[in-house]
Amino acid sequence: MHSRDSRSILISVLILVGIGILMVYSSTAIMSMRNNGNGFNFLLKHSFTVCIGVTVMIILSKANYRKLRPLTYVLLGISVLLLVLVFIPGIGISANGARRWLKLWPTTFQPSELAKVVMVIFLADYMDKNIGRMRDFRYGILYPVGVMLFFQGIIISQPDFGAVMSLGILTVGLLALGGARLSHLGGLVLLALPAVYMLIMTSGYRSKRFLCFLDPWKEPFGCGFQLVQSFIAFGNGSYFGLGLGGSKQKLYFLPEVHTDFIFSLIGEELGLAGALFVIGVFCWLFIKGILVSTRTGDPFSYFLTMGLTMLIGVQAIINVAVSTGLMPTKGLPLPFISYGGSALLINMAAAGILMNIAAKNETHSLHRNTAPFVRGIVRGGTGKRDMRSYRGV
Repeated sequence: MHSRDSRSILISVLILVGIGILMVYSSTAIMSMRNNGNGFNFLLKHSFTVCIGVTVMIILSKANYRKLRPLTYVLLGISVLLLVLVFIPGIGISANGARRWLKLWPTTFQPSELAKVVMVIFLADYMDKNIGRMRDFRYGILYPVGVMLFFQGIIISQPDFGAVMSLGILTVGLLALGGARLSHLGGLVLLALPAVYMLIMTSGYRSKRFLCFLDPWKEPFGCGFQLVQSFIAFGNGSYFGLGLGGSKQKLYFLPEVHTDFIFSLIGEELGLAGALFVIGVFCWLFIKGILVSTRTGDPFSYFLTMGLTMLIGVQAIINVAVSTGLMPTKGLPLPFISYGGSALLINMAAAGILMNIAAKNETHSLHRNTAPFVRGIVRGGTGKRDMRSYRGV
């Protein structure tokens, strides 16, 4: 039987998926009719992915999530293999100068999306096994960050800068929760900044995106075009929007409106009220994920819950920030809403695991289980005494 938190997660995801179906149809119907003679082409593909995603989510919500632990290194190996396969002609698909997708009928799959979830599972398993040694540089930084850098090295060569950044944020966030020294993590971030700067400034399109983010109106018909059109979409929407199907910017003005900039379409057609509603649902889902983590009975479940919650939350925050001009443009979809098979499937799988954890740990309480462990992290502990207290020993 599902717990109340599990049902809340399910309802939140279904609301976001439902909004996504409406917005995908609204954003693609005219384009699809002109190009394919059928206004339902994108909708049917998206709905097919949604059906698979719901099936995966239900299966994972009922299976025993702890069985993921013995498969950790198998999943790591599969992720690496899939990431490498995208470089093989005939198997990998190239688009817009990037090679990030595998050809799967009737759609494509982006292995970097799977790598994010696998990294969360790996870190949850790793930090549970090394919970008393996370303040040591070798165990708290060197080993886990080494695995992250290996994945990032493959992904950046595709290239997929957005996935590299989100993987880095996820890893640093989870290591901070796991008790790694803040001084070590701070040093890691400081070392990463020059590398990030070089990746941006040595790439023509990345440096253009960054400079146009600072002043998109300087080149409103050049590199700032997408962001300027996003601003216009939000302006058109005002408080309550133009109504479903009423967007003007989707008519070949705003590029990638059905994927990366679908939040701009929400702002235009549903207005500020609709945009705030979507943000509210994401906040509710994020809060529920944190609440579920406080009721887990072991470190692996706690880290896995927080990691999956961060996975969804970080992507949502970045997408909304990009659409509203708070961050440079990155190719990250809005979870559960944007058109695109890989991200939708992976996020729904993550939601299924969260529902599973919520249902199986509903009898635990923050005071009796998680609190001693969390207090240990805050005071710089996570030693054996904190671990025993967390496990209830």
